[in-house]
Amino acid sequence: MLAFAGLTADARVLINKVRVEAQSFRLTMEDAPSVDYLARYVAKIQQQYTQQGGVRPFGIATLMTGLGADPARPRRPYLYQTDPAGTNSRWKAQAIGGRNAKSLREFLEKQYSADMTETQAVRLAIQVLLEVVDSGAKSIELVVVREGGEKITIDEDEMERIVAEIEAEQQESTAGGGGGAGGGGVTTTATSGPGEL
Repeated sequence: MLAFAGLTADARVLINKVRVEAQSFRLTMEDAPSVDYLARYVAKIQQQYTQQGGVRPFGIATLMTGLGADPARPRRPYLYQTDPAGTNSRWKAQAIGGRNAKSLREFLEKQYSADMTETQAVRLAIQVLLEVVDSGAKSIELVVVREGGEKITIDEDEMERIVAEIEAEQQESTAGGGGGAGGGGVTTTATSGPGEL
């Protein structure tokens, strides 16, 4: 699973390169590549484009989630981020893109805990996305990757229910003097116990 923030055309080119590499790896090794391998490959390609003459760097940051990054727990999903400079890192929760991604990342650092349930992690991801989305649940799409690689898309009715709860809580806290994070065009992901978002 890959999400990106940045130039869509650059993402298409990079995704096609990753698809070819994943197919080549599977053909050569007779096994699927791990998310760690693919994240390092994406970062390597992004870094190469910062050094070559006649080409410009890729204008995207990516969040990738998948299996196989840890040989001790091969069925556990992991989250990786790459940036245009060619660095990659593993995260438990991350937000990329937008003007206020740093403040949203700090919000995730404060709110995320390793013992969150899947429901709490979904709620946290939606809460962060609501800080940058104007139209509520209609423009949010969320996929949960569970242990073993099972992918579940959160349906629109469930999304609207969670958004309504969060907005009601925010109105109560605003009336009491609370505040929010803020942002603009952000992709966010949080990891929870047996799976990832």
